[in-house]
Amino acid sequence: MTAAEEGDAKEEVGSTWRWFWRGFLHAARLPMFVMALTFLGIGSLAREAGVSLGVALASTFLVWAGPAQVIFFGALAQGLALPAIALSVSLSSVRLLPMCVSLLPLLRRPGQGAAMSLYTAHHIAVTGWVESIRRLPGMPQNARLPWFLGLVHGLYFAASIATVAGYVLSGTVPREIAAGLLFVTPIYFIAALVRNSREPIDWLALALGFALTPLLKPLIGAGFDLLAVGLIGGTAAWVAQRWLNKRKAENGR
Repeated sequence: MTAAEEGDAKEEVGSTWRWFWRGFLHAARLPMFVMALTFLGIGSLAREAGVSLGVALASTFLVWAGPAQVIFFGALAQGLALPAIALSVSLSSVRLLPMCVSLLPLLRRPGQGAAMSLYTAHHIAVTGWVESIRRLPGMPQNARLPWFLGLVHGLYFAASIATVAGYVLSGTVPREIAAGLLFVTPIYFIAALVRNSREPIDWLALALGFALTPLLKPLIGAGFDLLAVGLIGGTAAWVAQRWLNKRKAENGR
C-alpha cells in the first residue's frame, strides 16, 4: 500500500468513527431517555418472572423489542414451552419487518457483506427507525451506516443500564408504574411521526392507522394486526396521494 493509499484509509476510518460518535451523541439526547424509561419496566418484569439478571440482559440484547420481551417474560412466568414462546415472540416482531424494508436500502454500502446486513437489521427497532428515517436521507451515503450504528449502540447502552436498574429496583417500583413505563416508547414513536409529517400522505397514513387498529385487531389477532394496518392504511394513503397529485397536475394545466 502506498503512502497516499494508507493516508486515504486512515482518513476513511477516522470519518467513520466521527459519524459513529455523532450518532451516539444524538442518541444521548431524548432517545436514550425514552429507552431508559421503557427498559426500567422491562427489568422489573424480568425480576417478577423469576429469571436471572443475565437472562434479563440477554433478552435486551437478543430480542431488542419491548413488547416482545413482555411476551417473553409473561410466557416464562406461565411456564409455556420454549417453542411456543419462540413463536409468540416471533409473531410480535413481524411489525418490525416494514421498518427493516424501508431502512436497510439507506444503510447498504458498496461491497457490504451479508453478515453486516444481518447485524444491521437486528438493530432496527421503533426508536432507532423513527430517528433514522428522518435523518439518514440527508446524509452522505458513507456516513449513514456508522451514524446509525452509533445511534443504536447508544440506545443499547441506555437500555442495558436501565434493565439492570429496573431489575434491582423491582421491589421498590410499583407494578402499575413499571407497566406504565412500557408505553413511553409508543408515545414517543407517535409524537415523532407527527413531528416528521409533512405531506398529506403522512397525515392520512397516521389517521388510517388510528382508525383501523381497533377494527382489525379483533379480526386478525395480535401479531399480524399491526402489519395488516400498515399494509392497508399505507396503501390507501399512497393511492390517495397519487390521486391528489394527479388532480393538482390537471388543475395546473
